[in-house]
Amino acid sequence: MAFFKNIFKHVINDKDPKDNTVTVKDKPKPKYYGTVVPYPNFSASNDAAVLKSAIETKGVDEAAIIAILVKRSNEQRQMIKAVFEASAGKKLELALKSALKSHLEDACLALLMTPAHFDAYLLRKALKGLGTDEDVLIEILATRSNQQIQEIKRVFKEEYKAELEDVIKSDTSGDFTMALLAMLKASKDESTVVDMALAEKDAKILFEAGETKHVNVSTYIDILTTRNNLQLSKTFQQYASVSDVTLPKALDMKLKGDIEKCLLDIVKCAWNTPAFFAETLHHAMKGLGTNENALIRVLVSRSEVDLKKIIDEYKAMFNISLQEHIVKETRGDFEQVLLGLCGSN
Repeated sequence: MAFFKNIFKHVINDKDPKDNTVTVKDKPKPKYYGTVVPYPNFSASNDAAVLKSAIETKGVDEAAIIAILVKRSNEQRQMIKAVFEASAGKKLELALKSALKSHLEDACLALLMTPAHFDAYLLRKALKGLGTDEDVLIEILATRSNQQIQEIKRVFKEEYKAELEDVIKSDTSGDFTMALLAMLKASKDESTVVDMALAEKDAKILFEAGETKHVNVSTYIDILTTRNNLQLSKTFQQYASVSDVTLPKALDMKLKGDIEKCLLDIVKCAWNTPAFFAETLHHAMKGLGTNENALIRVLVSRSEVDLKKIIDEYKAMFNISLQEHIVKETRGDFEQVLLGLCGSN
C-alpha cells in the first residue's frame, strides 16, 4: 500500500485537464509527454541502408541499430521496415533476429511493432503456456483507451486466429475474468467531466458493496471500469467521508488474489497513471534480479505517450532517477537502448 501513502495525498487536488493541453493555432491540443519524437529530416531509405550495413558488418554494429530505432517514431519505424524489405528482400525483423541476441533483440523487435501489435503480442504471451501473467493483462487493459482496446482485439484475432475474450475466458476464472472482460468492453467514459452528485452516490454504493457478508465484487467492477479517471478520483475522496478507511485499504481488507490486485491497479491508474508505471518499473529493478521484460514493455509502450511524466514520478517516489537506476541494474547495449528510450542519448 506504499504507493497510496506516497502518492495519493499529493496528486488529486492538482488534477486539471487544462494542464494537459496547449493552444496551437487558437485550438486546444494535448501536450506531448513522450520521450521519442519524429526524427527531423527523416529518410526511410537512408535509415534502411544504415541498418542493412550495421547488420551485415563483421561483429554487427549494435550502436548504429540502437541509434536509429530509439530516435525514430513508431510511424517512422514502420516506413523503415517497408523500405528495408523492398530493398533487402527480407523482413527487418528477421534480419535483426539473426544479428542480435538476448534482451537487446527483444527490445529492438518490440520497437518495430505497432502499438496494437505489441500489446496483442504481450497479451498472447501473458496467456500462452503454463500459468498466466496476470500483471501484464491488468496493466494493458487498465491503461489503454477504448479505441486502443478495440484495435488490440482486432489485431489479436488477425494475428492469432482467436477472439481475445475467448482466450481470457479459458485462461482465467471467477471475478478476475469478470473484471478483465469488463475492461475489454472498451466502454469507459473518457471525458473530463466530473459529476459530484454521482461521485457521492458511487462512494456510498462502493461502501455498501463491501459491507455485505459476501462482497459485491461486480459493483466494484462496474464503477471502476466505466467512470472516467477524474470522476473516480472524486469518488475516492468521497469514499473517505463515508468510511473509516480509504477505498484501497478496503479492497486490501475485503478481497484477495488476482481480483484484489486488479481492482487496486485500476484505482492506481485512475489516480495517477504515470506513478503506476513508475512503480511497475521500480518493482522490475528492486531486489535481486531484474525483470528485463517489464522494462522493455513499459519503456517501449509509453515512449510516445507519457514517459516524461513517468520519469518525473520515478524521481519523486524513489529518490533516484529512472536513468540512474537503469545504469545500476543493466549493462551494455541493452542499457543503451533503455536509456535511449528515456531520451538520455
